[in-house]
Order: sequence, then structure tokens, then C-alpha cells
Amino acid sequence: MRRSRGGYEAPETTFEMPPMTPAGPAPGARPTVGPTSPSGASTANEAVDHPPHYNAHPSGVECIDVVEHMGFNLGNAIKYVWRADLKGDAIEDLRKARWYLDREIARRGGTP
Repeated sequence: MRRSRGGYEAPETTFEMPPMTPAGPAPGARPTVGPTSPSGASTANEAVDHPPHYNAHPSGVECIDVVEHMGFNLGNAIKYVWRADLKGDAIEDLRKARWYLDREIARRGGTP
């Protein structure tokens, strides 16, 4: 642990870059960020990196692999639709998706 400006103990952290190809990150590769164990190995929290609802879609595809190729509003709308039945309140997630869709429609000059 190291002492930070606020006086609390903050863990040392690591940041590991994903494997790269000439076109960018390897498909499905993500950076790993997490506390460092005494041995120096990453102990990233699975609840942050890969919670169960991230990989629960019947296709086996992780939502981020699709939406990272979209704009912010459309990507978020797809994310909420994709995971609506996989966690918590589906109606709330569908309303969030609609909010992002309305925002994108307005951004493009339409009336939501």
C-alpha cells in the first residue's frame, strides 16, 4: 500500500495492455486494471471486468465487442437492450435504452 494525498492507504495498481495486432487490439482483448498482489500479479475484480451479466447473452458474445464500433448514444441503447433480461429490472433497462435513442434522434435533428 502507498499513502495518497488524502491520507488513506491506496493499493498499488497495475495496468496491462491487451495483445495488439497491426490493426489495433486483438479481438476481445481488454486492458486489465487492478490491485497488485504482493507477488506483483494482477488481482483485478471480476465484478468490474466481467460481471456475470456481461457474458450471459445466449450468443456467448460480449456486448462491448459489438457496441464499441458504434457511437456513444447508439452503443448505450444497444447495451441496455442487450442486457435487459440478464440483470435487475428489464423495464428500467428498456427505458434507459429509449432515453439514449431519443437523445440520438434529437442529435440528428429529429423529434423523439
